[in-house]
Amino acid sequence: MTKVSSSLRRVTAFIKQLPIAYRAVLPVLSLSLLVLLVYPGEESRATIVSGKDVVAGEPVIDGDRVVIPLELPEPESSAMLPEEPASVDVEPLVEDQVDESRMWAYEIQKGDTLTGIFEKLNLPLSDLYQVLEADEAVLALDNIKPGVKLLIDVDDEQLQRLELKFSIAHKVTYKRKLDAGFEFAETRLPGEWKQYAITGEIGRSFSVDAEAQGLDVRDVYQITRLLKEKINFSRDIRKGDSFEVLVSRQYVDGEATGDTKVEAVRMMANRSPVSIFYYDGTYYDENGRSLSKAFMRYPFNGKHRVSSSFNPNRHHPVTGLSRPHNGTDFAMRTGTGVLAAGDGVVTRVVNHKYAGLYVEIKHSERYTTRYLHLNKALVRKGQRVSRGQKIALSGSSGRVTGPHLHYEFRIAGRPVNAMTAEIPIAKRLEGKSRKEFDGLLAQYLTRMDEAQPGRGGLMVSQRSENAQTDKDAQSL
Repeated sequence: MTKVSSSLRRVTAFIKQLPIAYRAVLPVLSLSLLVLLVYPGEESRATIVSGKDVVAGEPVIDGDRVVIPLELPEPESSAMLPEEPASVDVEPLVEDQVDESRMWAYEIQKGDTLTGIFEKLNLPLSDLYQVLEADEAVLALDNIKPGVKLLIDVDDEQLQRLELKFSIAHKVTYKRKLDAGFEFAETRLPGEWKQYAITGEIGRSFSVDAEAQGLDVRDVYQITRLLKEKINFSRDIRKGDSFEVLVSRQYVDGEATGDTKVEAVRMMANRSPVSIFYYDGTYYDENGRSLSKAFMRYPFNGKHRVSSSFNPNRHHPVTGLSRPHNGTDFAMRTGTGVLAAGDGVVTRVVNHKYAGLYVEIKHSERYTTRYLHLNKALVRKGQRVSRGQKIALSGSSGRVTGPHLHYEFRIAGRPVNAMTAEIPIAKRLEGKSRKEFDGLLAQYLTRMDEAQPGRGGLMVSQRSENAQTDKDAQSL
């Protein structure tokens, strides 16, 4: 009590020393502070979304989904449950009954981690580890980027279902099994591919003018990469040179998925025509010569025993669960050189809890290879590699029974048996393949000719400010 009285005397003495003008406004300031404390502003109380009050940090019913902010309350709080069942805009991959009222939707933001999301939902990390275990066969969780959507089903404080939606045409679902662990299903919808011809004249540079005419920046990058050995884009391209590109874009139920495929390119460079054409996952010139080297069947030198073959229905030797084996295992000593099976770009160098250290190489829009359980990576993400280049040393990282190399070959995102699949191993098309290519080449050239200005064919232009298809675009 004595301390309180002493403090009050000191405050009173301080106020008496203030100028008269300052002392006059003190009551007004005190009253304003009291009002703010008793009646907080609207922004601090709630945010109005779709006509409903939602306290900051709690789920928001936005249209047909429930959006989870990063700052989540504890899941046992009754305020976390949506007032109405949330409708999910995708069909379940596995034929089962899903209680949509438990489904949560969240879009990955920059800086997010699965560990952080599981912690905010108060889910046990053991659930995450079991999902990672199921993911060993597909490695989709390592490809999560901002914009990828998650659909999460939680019941009894346990994860029942996790769905990754990379696009409207590609999703991966992990579903809890009745006995133990999770199983996964991957769906890639073929959709409808619509072909467009984009033509133009170079004024500033190929990249600038091609994008102005409607090519996606990823398509421009791919074209310059494919033609880098034929064209020096800084020296050979002149003002007035022309370009013609056939590109297909994927749609599902009329909605663009964002996936595109460059099918043909014809350019004038330094007064000379240059062209490339897509056939069976690879690009060729008009004479059927491949732009890239063929693949090696085995990504190493010497001979190594196959310890586990490609088997989509394999029974896992460690967990006892049914897990697809999407690659071929070769028994080899730790430190054995691992070679790139073909030319390409390194897209992943990742340490996975179960797959161990692995490298992924994208060889084209159609072909990808993976090398798992490595001891050391000798390349970095984004690096270009050549066929036969040493990219890693084999090892026994991750969950394995012994040192070996797990080698995967994927075509259009789907794993195939690298030992038996029909993969490009020739540098020039011959026989039946050459006849098929010549027929497709004739179609490409006809469509590109029809797309010339004034011929009434398919021509896309995006020179308008809103970057939409020009009104005079016509279909084939």
